[in-house]
Amino acid sequence: MNWTGQRVLVTGGAGFLGANLSLALAARGARVTALDGFLFGGGANPKNLEGSGVELVRGDIRDIDLRPLCEGAAAIFNLAAQTSHMGGQADPLADIAVNAVAQVRLIQAAREAAPDAVVVHASTRQFYGRVEKLPVDETQPVAPPDANGVSKFAGEQYWMLEHRVRGRPVVSLRLTNCYGPRLRIRDARQTFLGIWIRSVLEGRAFEVWGGEQLRDLTYVDDVTEAFLAAAASPMCHGGIFNIGGAPPASLRELADLVVRLAGPPAHYAVREFPADRKQIDIGSYHADDSAFRRAAGWAPKVGLEEGIGRTIEWYRARLGDYL
Repeated sequence: MNWTGQRVLVTGGAGFLGANLSLALAARGARVTALDGFLFGGGANPKNLEGSGVELVRGDIRDIDLRPLCEGAAAIFNLAAQTSHMGGQADPLADIAVNAVAQVRLIQAAREAAPDAVVVHASTRQFYGRVEKLPVDETQPVAPPDANGVSKFAGEQYWMLEHRVRGRPVVSLRLTNCYGPRLRIRDARQTFLGIWIRSVLEGRAFEVWGGEQLRDLTYVDDVTEAFLAAAASPMCHGGIFNIGGAPPASLRELADLVVRLAGPPAHYAVREFPADRKQIDIGSYHADDSAFRRAAGWAPKVGLEEGIGRTIEWYRARLGDYL
């Protein structure tokens, strides 16, 4: 797809995935508007888009007038969300307001102002809950383990309904653990890897909960290419797809890799899951993303060692901007 001159809206555009996507679109010549509410505990950081030429609009998707932002858009990449699992458990009403109700607001605005725009919606593998069979494909029953999973699933289904009823080209990508530059690292609200990286760069031990669970991680450049491919591939439109990454590794193996790449004095300790986390833990997970690979011609290119090494070095030079 030729993005030159195309108007594009990226919600959650100052966050981790949204900013990387906005920058990639701008580099391809798109006229990008990034909407972000800079909500407390989210991943938005003004440094993420600094000097990029991307138009940044500070506004809460729950109450800002979305129609002018959608006006004339060829594509809407919808990454605005409340992603904290513990945050959703603590305040499910706020969780629903962002992940479900605000999605309906955006759908209505897009109907009026961008009726032909393709929409790529950022979804999550959290819907599947604790699974018995690996790898996980899209036929796995949905069993959200927490309030955040329920609200995110509702938001996804509103968008898929828009495709079925209105014929809008919509793609939902169920992401696994994503990592790379611009990830929130001040705490573990986005992913465990963020707080691990902060800890090793500050010379502190990090904690590995459990240790034997399997995860597949996707480097942010590969995630960005997945979003772009989903928008550009008619075979994807109307589909829900899992997105995986590098071959799965145990948390302990990932921790060993982080320690090796970060160098001394990096180290970690294995701990039992905290009780509140254990109740909503999904166990081992890795995705079967063969359906998306076939439909979009996409495949991840960045392996774990390369991706984690790049990430550590990127933050080593910018740590103060992300704390």
